[in-house]
Amino acid sequence: MKPTPTYANKPTSDNPRDVEAWALAEASRRLIDAGRSPVNEETLRGALQLNQRLWTIFQAAMTEDDCGHPPEVRTNIAALSLLVDRETMARLIDLDVSKLETLISINRSVASGLTARPDAPVQGQPAPAPQAARAPMAPPVSAPDGQPPRQSLRISI
Repeated sequence: MKPTPTYANKPTSDNPRDVEAWALAEASRRLIDAGRSPVNEETLRGALQLNQRLWTIFQAAMTEDDCGHPPEVRTNIAALSLLVDRETMARLIDLDVSKLETLISINRSVASGLTARPDAPVQGQPAPAPQAARAPMAPPVSAPDGQPPRQSLRISI
């Protein structure tokens, strides 16, 4: 049995957003380390599997009745997690470290969004109006050549 790994910069906050941001940053760090080292399949697979487990947790959380996120956010996170699943599986199959940037970029972007704090309203001024809801994205449709189209997904957590 492997010993429990030690993590650098563990989150000190009990705030779920901080913990999720830290987990995404840790997964990104491991993917970067795996990409920089000479091709070590065990290290790369471990980093990819950690990333996959993390996104599976996010995906499962979106299906809970008491999730707390509005439907559009749940839909966006679920769609993004499917993209991460596909990309992770492709990297687990080909072990191509030159193609890790997509996963690293997604993790960093979501972590950045989780750590961003909305500006507190100034006393005496009204809080900003909520943004209008956007319709959920339609599922991707395959191109005539059978390849799925590349999309950029925008999520708001």
